[in-house]
Amino acid sequence: MTDTPYKTTFDHLTDMQDYVGKEIGLSDWLTIDQESVNSFAKLTKDEQWIHIDVEKSAKYSPYKTTIAHGFFVLSLASHFSYECIAFKDVGMGVNYGLDKVRFTNATPVGAKIRGRISLMEYEPKEGGAKYKLKLVMELEGQEKPACVAEWIGIAYVK
Repeated sequence: MTDTPYKTTFDHLTDMQDYVGKEIGLSDWLTIDQESVNSFAKLTKDEQWIHIDVEKSAKYSPYKTTIAHGFFVLSLASHFSYECIAFKDVGMGVNYGLDKVRFTNATPVGAKIRGRISLMEYEPKEGGAKYKLKLVMELEGQEKPACVAEWIGIAYVK
């Protein structure tokens, strides 16, 4: 398992079937900043103090700092997948949903996070394919990841 970021580019969507059970990408590190957490809180109407109140979190939170929302971390799945996977013959992709999501570690503001992506399943469909990715959102310097998710996508060829 590499520690160097990389991307897998598929010339043809059907080439993806050869990668089932394999890691297919590792993103660069992304720093979680307070401004992004505040924007997410405002957008989702989840303005709990543990996410947005730096002083109160320093005093009362078990983490001694503000933390990112679990759903904020999960929302980075698209960003990480764009960094890790490319298709030359796909014209459109859609988010089909999630099978399993676990938030296994808090993501403190200031932490660095990245996505490690593996292909779990591949199923040809008329005009494209449905596939399942395993995303492990790692935290720099931590053994436990922030989030582990099974994400399903559908891609349609051009």
